[in-house]
Amino acid sequence: MTGRQREGRHRRTGATVVAAVVLAGAGLGSAGCSGGDAAAGDSRGGEAVAVLRQSADRLVGAGSSKARTSMEMAAGGTRVTIRGAGVYDYRKRMGRLKVLLPQDPAGVAERRPITELLAPGALFMKNRGAGVPADKWVRVDTRTLSDGNLVTGGATDPFTAAEVLLGTRTATYVGRTEVAGTGVRHYRGTADLADAARRASKGNEEPLKAAAKGFATTEVPFDAYLDDEGRIRKVRHRFSFLNGQQKSPVAVASTTLLYDFGASVRVRLPRTDDIYAGRIAEE
Repeated sequence: MTGRQREGRHRRTGATVVAAVVLAGAGLGSAGCSGGDAAAGDSRGGEAVAVLRQSADRLVGAGSSKARTSMEMAAGGTRVTIRGAGVYDYRKRMGRLKVLLPQDPAGVAERRPITELLAPGALFMKNRGAGVPADKWVRVDTRTLSDGNLVTGGATDPFTAAEVLLGTRTATYVGRTEVAGTGVRHYRGTADLADAARRASKGNEEPLKAAAKGFATTEVPFDAYLDDEGRIRKVRHRFSFLNGQQKSPVAVASTTLLYDFGASVRVRLPRTDDIYAGRIAEE
C-alpha cells in the first residue's frame, strides 16, 4: 500500500478510530452520553476577558509543564471518567499522555493505558487494541475530526484547551483560591469556538474551526484558574456535541490541570513504518 493510500485510509477512519477509543472504550457505545487584584478585572469582565485571552501566551513563555486530564461523560444512569497524565511542550506544541479508560463494564478485563502523542494536526495512539498490533501506532489527522479533537481523543490537548480561551466573550472574576497548593485567581465565563479559531495559532486554527462547525453550539462555558504569572493551572470546559445517531447533544466536561512548569519534555513521533495502515476495528 502506498503512502498516499495509507494517508487516505487514516483520514477516512480517523473519526471512527478516536470516537471508538472514548465512546466504545468507555462503555458508552455509539448511542452517546446521555478587590485587591487589579489584574483580575472587575465583575463586568473587561479586564478578566483580556487576562484570559493572554493565558495561552503565558504558557508559551513558560515553555513546558506536566499535565493531568480528565473527561467526564454520562449515558443513562452511567457516568464514566477518562483520565490522562503526561507532559507538554508549548513552544513545539507537542506532548505525551497516558490515557486510562474506565474498567470494562463487565469488570472482567483490565484496560491497558493508551499512549497518545500530540502534535500539530495529528494524534498518534498506541495500545489502541481492536486489531491493531501492539507495536504499531494509529495516526489520526485531527483537522478531519468534527470536534477538532477537543473531545474524541479522550483528553483535550493542553495548548488547544488554553487557546479555547482566546474566544472568551464574557468572564467574571470569582475570587482567589488554591489549586494543588498554589494560589490562583478563579474566573468563570463563556468562550466562542469560532472566535477562538480566528485568534488561534496556526496549528490550532483548523481544528478549532472544525469544532465550531461540528459542536451543537459554539459557546463553551468554562472555569479557569490562573496563577500570579497569568499561567493556567486548571481549566474546565463544558462541551456540547452531536454524536452519530444521537439526536440530543452530548454533554462532556473536560478538565486540564497544569503544574511543574519547565519540566523536561521529549516526544519522538513514530516513523512511517511504525504506523498501522490496516483496517481499524471498532471495540
